[in-house]
Amino acid sequence: MSFGLRAAWPVTALAVVTTYVALHMAITAGLDLQTRDRFHDAPARAATFVAALDRYTGGDLSARTEILECNAWFEGNAPLTSSRSTIAAATDHAEQGRFPAAREHAGKLTAEIPQDQAKLDRDLSSSSTAALWWAVAAGALAVPSLWRRNRRRAGAMEVAEAVRPFVPHQPWWRRPVFLAASGTGYGLFAAGALAVSAAERGHRLPLGVQAHSMLGGLLTLGMQGLFLLGGLLVLWAGFLVLRYSRPRAARGATQALLADGRRPVLYLRSFADDDTAAQVDDAIPLNIHSWEEQLVSALTAFGPVIAVGKPGEPLPRLGAARCYLPHDDWQPEVLRLMDLSQLIVLLLGTGEGLWWEVEQARATQPARKLLLLTPSRPAGVAERLDEHLPTPSRLDEVTAGDHWTSAVIAFDPEWNPHVFPVKPTPGTENRRTLVHRMARAMKRALGFMALSVPARNVARAMKRALASVGVRKPAMILRVNIGMLAALGKGFLLLAVLVLLLRALELAGLG
Repeated sequence: MSFGLRAAWPVTALAVVTTYVALHMAITAGLDLQTRDRFHDAPARAATFVAALDRYTGGDLSARTEILECNAWFEGNAPLTSSRSTIAAATDHAEQGRFPAAREHAGKLTAEIPQDQAKLDRDLSSSSTAALWWAVAAGALAVPSLWRRNRRRAGAMEVAEAVRPFVPHQPWWRRPVFLAASGTGYGLFAAGALAVSAAERGHRLPLGVQAHSMLGGLLTLGMQGLFLLGGLLVLWAGFLVLRYSRPRAARGATQALLADGRRPVLYLRSFADDDTAAQVDDAIPLNIHSWEEQLVSALTAFGPVIAVGKPGEPLPRLGAARCYLPHDDWQPEVLRLMDLSQLIVLLLGTGEGLWWEVEQARATQPARKLLLLTPSRPAGVAERLDEHLPTPSRLDEVTAGDHWTSAVIAFDPEWNPHVFPVKPTPGTENRRTLVHRMARAMKRALGFMALSVPARNVARAMKRALASVGVRKPAMILRVNIGMLAALGKGFLLLAVLVLLLRALELAGLG
């Protein structure tokens, strides 16, 4: 992909933001127009109010109904301007029998209503001009964005067509619906995290409750208990929503390729390792992202990550975008995907099909294109790998790192291995139970960005290994954290869309 095509990403993001603001400003201008048109009858309503006030002052009690109706009209149709306040004050004085004060306020309406109408005209002109300029900006940015989108899809078409027959067809509405559900889940998850954090930090009751007194202490503990219980319930609800919706909202391989446009990263592994890769890193409080998801986040510095899914699985695993090859004729398609990919990342294991892939990559692909990940306890893996290499890898000398991966191996043009151990994460040498993880979560809620997590250590080792053979991607480590934040950003995106929808309903008179 050319530099210009890559550099268009900020333009696309800016186009989305400006389009959102333009829609928001257009709705604001529409609401201002409605307000101005409704206020057009204000002079006649004010005249009716003054006439009814005169009759009420003269003893006509039936005029009170007209006074209240005029006041209600101004409350419902007038903006927060001086005439609305004047009518309300005059009505209040009339209700209290202070007729001179009521007439004095009513006398101000003749001057105030034209001023309010002029202000509404200025507001409408200002919001209309702003909406127009934002629409022009959005349109100007849409041109390079659409150009980039077409170029991106054209560049990925060959690979996308190669995997399209192996991606299950889904209804068009499925992914948007479950993306919205995932956004709701992320919102619940964040709200629960805040509540748990508040309970852990010991927020105290306000307004005179003395924490040092016995009653105050009991009340404070009770409030903290409610926060903790409520937070855990909301966390659990968010977790259940996300567990159900996220796999159903996952992109297939074709969608991922067309959305990115770069040549893909092919992730190969034994299907037997999928359960391990689907586990969640326990070094991060309140984390729901699996090891494979975080690994994929690092690899997106190169391009979209695709993988062959396990035949017969009801839902795709989260992480690499899946395609499903025929069970009895998968080797030719894997070889084709190897040729079309810019990088092959292979997690070593014990499956025979996996070692066939190692052999084929060694025989058909450039050496710098292959990156190997070794398990933390590579029993027999070193000997099996050395059979395919001109020089020994010496994997047995590598101290086991995190329980995910112990080392990363890259190759120079002569297929000599460059082995880089994965640094263990402090405090993760022993596996943690769910109770330990929840206790640590309550202590460090929302502070996961400061932690050194296993996936970042693997990304750091991959970065060093690739750099040793001349492949440099400085953003790999940062991508791990960005991927996690981007997932949470879906909740904020859903909130922004809901705000826009509510304003649109208000404009349509349904809000």
